[in-house]
Amino acid sequence: MIIFPAIDMKDGKCVRLKQGMFDEVTVFGENPVEMAKKWEEKGGEFLHLVDLDGAKDGVPKNLDIIKEICKNINIPIQLGGGIRNKETVKLLLEAGVNRVILGTVAINNIGLLKELVNEYGEKIVVSIDAKDGLVAVDGWINVSEVKSIDLVKELESIGVKTIVYTDISKDGMMAGPNFEIYKTLQECVNIDVIASGGVSSIEDIRKLKEMNMYGAIVGKALYTGDIELEKALEV
Repeated sequence: MIIFPAIDMKDGKCVRLKQGMFDEVTVFGENPVEMAKKWEEKGGEFLHLVDLDGAKDGVPKNLDIIKEICKNINIPIQLGGGIRNKETVKLLLEAGVNRVILGTVAINNIGLLKELVNEYGEKIVVSIDAKDGLVAVDGWINVSEVKSIDLVKELESIGVKTIVYTDISKDGMMAGPNFEIYKTLQECVNIDVIASGGVSSIEDIRKLKEMNMYGAIVGKALYTGDIELEKALEV
């Protein structure tokens, strides 16, 4: 199982939001590039970056920082937030990002998603953010009528290889992930699932590993010290 340390960027800083709410911001670092180096030095094998300003505005807003991170570290990077068209995907992959994560656009524009998967294959990851089993879009602001399980099945049929699945109600709450939904996903589909939201202890990581999850994103718990990356990697 891959542990993905998360760096969420807003106004050029490293932050965490609580349940995706933009007025519930905690700043954990002034310099995302230094933070990326830190997680690499501690043994991180794949970074998870989120451009929160991009997610909100629909266009990447922290591009210079993203380019700097790509230049300064040697481990792969996946990035989400504000990626809504083909040009942006191309721009980010050329800047050195290894995988781009599509959220809103993957749900609103299946035609574009198919096109991108055909062109870029495994470099296209889809992020599913759900609340009570329903898919949320536009930086978690709107909840749709689409059932998340149905969407995952459709994505698998299109050829998407990897998804990031976040239960919004768990995100930033430090209360553990939604193990039930991950269990259901493992039973229903053969897609690689990265667990996100609420991973807050070594025990959570052990449990996700036992469930054969492909990956787990760890955010707030790394910054508060509840999880030490080295220990998580040992598990």
